[in-house]
Amino acid sequence: MTDTLSPTTDPEPAADIPPEGQHVLTQHVALGRVIILVNPLAGGVGPNAAEEAAAILSDYACETTVVALEGGQFDAQVKHALDARPDALFVLAGDGTAGTIASRAGPDGPLIAPLPGGTMNMLPRALYGTADWKIALRRALEEGAPQRVAGGEVTDGRFKQAFYCAAILGSPALWAPAREAVREGKFGLAWAYARRALKRAFTGRLRFSLDGRADRRAEALVLISPMISKAMDEHTGLEAAAMNPSDALQAFRLAAHAVFDDWRQDPAVTTKAIQQATVRARSRIPAVIDGEPALLRHEARIRFIRTAFRALAPDPPAAEDSV
Repeated sequence: MTDTLSPTTDPEPAADIPPEGQHVLTQHVALGRVIILVNPLAGGVGPNAAEEAAAILSDYACETTVVALEGGQFDAQVKHALDARPDALFVLAGDGTAGTIASRAGPDGPLIAPLPGGTMNMLPRALYGTADWKIALRRALEEGAPQRVAGGEVTDGRFKQAFYCAAILGSPALWAPAREAVREGKFGLAWAYARRALKRAFTGRLRFSLDGRADRRAEALVLISPMISKAMDEHTGLEAAAMNPSDALQAFRLAAHAVFDDWRQDPAVTTKAIQQATVRARSRIPAVIDGEPALLRHEARIRFIRTAFRALAPDPPAAEDSV
């Protein structure tokens, strides 16, 4: 979930009839200058994306800069874009890159518009309701308003990653690719992913503590942001869902729920709102953080961030990927 922000400056009134070939910019915030960072190597982008983005932006009466991200120059390019303080910074890249840039912008940085350029695109789908980056770009430009985006942060002492949709810790993290394959109609691939996840089940249960309470055990712990949680209506915290299948049959049933429908309906799942959590395991902890796989150390901590960054998105956000 997001909160609508009041812009610090009144947007300039648009002309009743825009110049020929131009589209009307949003009335919710002034967009005099925008920058778009493009990673042409991301899975859903393509080699001509920078030129295509420039062509779309030329339809709007704003100053635009298109930057193609380069591997060895990534940090410097992102810093330069943030330091330029544009009215909005668009990011056309994979899920991990978009999340990293949003995290660096923080609540005091420019408005961020993460366009769907990755594989799972959880955050862009939640904000814009589409996996087509060109449609998302136009929706942000024409309907966008400043939105506070809540999220969370996972760290194991060495690794640190923010998330704005969901973090799955434990062997069911491997079910996420299965769900994505189902969404794309690749049912054979989905079954293969589900079988791999089931083979990993019961190889090591987690111990976790929510908001400092006594340790509990679970097969997996899922932390879901308010923006995409079907069960939360306010910025009260992350939704924590503990998964506890007792045998292989329950694990298969839970996997089916996770892939095909609302897994909260399964009796092996319990949920609550939390501010922080600690997760421990005897072996390293597999995780999926906003669609990106990770392998955490034996102990990890998660905390809720009430305002992680400010997005440029329609009000209310589409929340297509609500879970």
